[in-house]
Amino acid sequence: MASKRDYYEVLGVSKEASAEDIKKSYRKLARQYHPDVNKADDAETKFKEVKEAYDVLSDDGKRSTYDRFGHVDPNQGMGGGGGQDFGGGFGDIFDMFFGGGGGRRDPNAPQRGNDLQYTMTVEFKEAVFGKETEITIPRTETCDTCHGDGAKPGTKPETCTVCKGSGQQEVVQNTPFGRMVNRRACTNCSGTGRVIKEKCGTCHGAGKVKRQRKISVRIPAGVDDGAQIRMSGEGEGGLRGGPAGDLYIVIRVKSHEFFEREGDDIYCEVPLTFVQAALGDEIEIPTLTEKIKLKVPSGTQTGTYFRLKGKGVPKLRGYGQGDQHVKVTIVTPTSLTEDQKELLRQFGGLRGDSTTSNETEHHESIFNKMKKAFRGE
Repeated sequence: MASKRDYYEVLGVSKEASAEDIKKSYRKLARQYHPDVNKADDAETKFKEVKEAYDVLSDDGKRSTYDRFGHVDPNQGMGGGGGQDFGGGFGDIFDMFFGGGGGRRDPNAPQRGNDLQYTMTVEFKEAVFGKETEITIPRTETCDTCHGDGAKPGTKPETCTVCKGSGQQEVVQNTPFGRMVNRRACTNCSGTGRVIKEKCGTCHGAGKVKRQRKISVRIPAGVDDGAQIRMSGEGEGGLRGGPAGDLYIVIRVKSHEFFEREGDDIYCEVPLTFVQAALGDEIEIPTLTEKIKLKVPSGTQTGTYFRLKGKGVPKLRGYGQGDQHVKVTIVTPTSLTEDQKELLRQFGGLRGDSTTSNETEHHESIFNKMKKAFRGE
């Protein structure tokens, strides 16, 4: 039998054509090939071809089916053994997309366990220097009593008599386009392909149990906020002998009162008096590990940064450490005696500066934060 032409080609429209475009094209071609008007030998055949194409494409349901599956022999309809069996074709399509390479997934095959995620909050310095700790996580594990098959010790799961172990049932439906075979999970065994007549008393047939498990975790030095640590095989247990999933630990780092972190570098702010900034001084600076001396040159301006090389965070991937950047802030005194004020007026007069006092408030919080940093807090 000669193959049929594409219905869209017959009507001379594209596959994206609207219902109105299809109707217009049909009316034009129907008038052109109507046997009462066109006396050509093939006019009647072409008229029937146009009408058949329009009957399908003008119906939303039929058009959708045609777009998906193409031509179906109209002489093979509902009922009887003459219906066209789409079972194998649909099975191949579904298996191709969901079963992998055209094969069906074995419901009794080993199955990998689920991955788990755990959020751990650590102190600022714990993230910098690393730590070893222990966490407790709830997870499912393979049942020790039945070793994961869900059956009472001394018994075994039996092959489902309904689906013969495939885990699927076939449902046959007759449609105007032929006989269609759909597959669905077996209702007798819930798609597992097995039936457990005597269930394990520990897991009640599930093959897995919920447990609280303690896990030792090593936080590497230099880890930053938002980092993930993967622990292979520490997720939930697999099914039917399948491997366990993985555990992903998400790190959240608490902020520090004195230090701030940007990548592998550390930033801090220290106060300077007006005299120290003007004349220069040697001051003590707290770092992550020790206290060091920093020489401040005379004439230092507020907001100046000094770099302490190698006093930052250990590099997580590689060698060495970042730097520490020290910002100095000049603090204006607020409690002056009259003699001190007079001396400053004289100093301002010598420099030609205005002696109008516009004192700024002293931020004692900077000193407090620095004191705590010295104490290693």
